Amino acid sequence: MTKTLLAEFTAREGARDEVARLIGEYARKVREEEGNIAFDVYTKDAAPRAFWIFEAYRDEDAFKAHLNAPYGGPFNAALVPLIEEDASVLTFLNPLAASTA
Repeated sequence: MTKTLLAEFTAREGARDEVARLIGEYARKVREEEGNIAFDVYTKDAAPRAFWIFEAYRDEDAFKAHLNAPYGGPFNAALVPLIEEDASVLTFLNPLAASTA
């Protein structure tokens, strides 16, 4: 089953451009992962410092491989001091069954 989630965080005042640069570099690496289906980065129209990342992985194993990628730790270490939250806020998503839509 596909592993899908939304990651959210807000850049601190004055850090938006650096956060955008970091997430852009990270996105390129994640999109190259064998099990990655989507890694789409958005900002909120009404709050441009708010970042939302839609992520989808082939399955749980692909998601675990993503979590263990060698560039994840350094990315998070660089990101945390630049955002308002203690870490990215993750919301795991489940597809709505076609028969109920």
